[in-house]
Amino acid sequence: MQTVGYITGYVDLAQILLYAFWLFFAGLIYYLVREGHREGYPMDSDSLGRAVVTGWPIPDPKTYKLANGKSVTVPDLSKREPPLLAVSTGASPGSPIEPIGNPMLDGVGPGAYAMRADVPDMNSRGLPLLLPLRLEPAYSVAPQDVDPRGLPVVGGDGKPGGVVRDIWLDSSEMIFRFLEVETPVRGGTRRVLLPMPLARVRRNQVEVNSIYGHHFADVPGTRSPDQVTMLEEEKISAYYGAGTLYADPKRSEPLL
Repeated sequence: MQTVGYITGYVDLAQILLYAFWLFFAGLIYYLVREGHREGYPMDSDSLGRAVVTGWPIPDPKTYKLANGKSVTVPDLSKREPPLLAVSTGASPGSPIEPIGNPMLDGVGPGAYAMRADVPDMNSRGLPLLLPLRLEPAYSVAPQDVDPRGLPVVGGDGKPGGVVRDIWLDSSEMIFRFLEVETPVRGGTRRVLLPMPLARVRRNQVEVNSIYGHHFADVPGTRSPDQVTMLEEEKISAYYGAGTLYADPKRSEPLL
């Protein structure tokens, strides 16, 4: 009888390695679940918000040093998210929620957004990642494509929302992220950003289906005319996302 690899008459090396793998895999799952609780907690349960979920297992606080010289410590269980501007339509967990204010700005449903840092995203050179072409003279629209600057913007209702005045470039990905739209407001005009994925550039106009013409006046703005922070990006994109459901009451019906 062969005895190579056997420790006893019924335990061999392969069996020990299998058990060791099981222990390693269980530890890996525990570690990943534990690290996954660094952000997003504490959170309110959807049972009418009465319970607070802190997560288990809760990892020890860890401080991360950022490229800009600042640091952030997570988890921070004392930090709470802004109150939810919506109410549950039922007492059972998982019931749909309805906005209680302006559904386009309440930050719920398709208009929800993450509380990212309120500073501009930077590229590898330490410069703002997103800038309008007026500050990037080395770049322009490809000659075979339509230059949207100067074209009117039309909302999902077919009514005008403004005029494209500039294009914002992502200098790392070398793609256009936003169109800068000049839209009329009471007493004058203001400039707002329109995400490129939600804009269809035609030869004679730019079409936006997610919001209507009059909604452009309320698009969340930016503190600086030439920079956009990561939090501002979130709010702007969320506004257009909310329009896919809340721009018209008919959109919240079973059939769009």
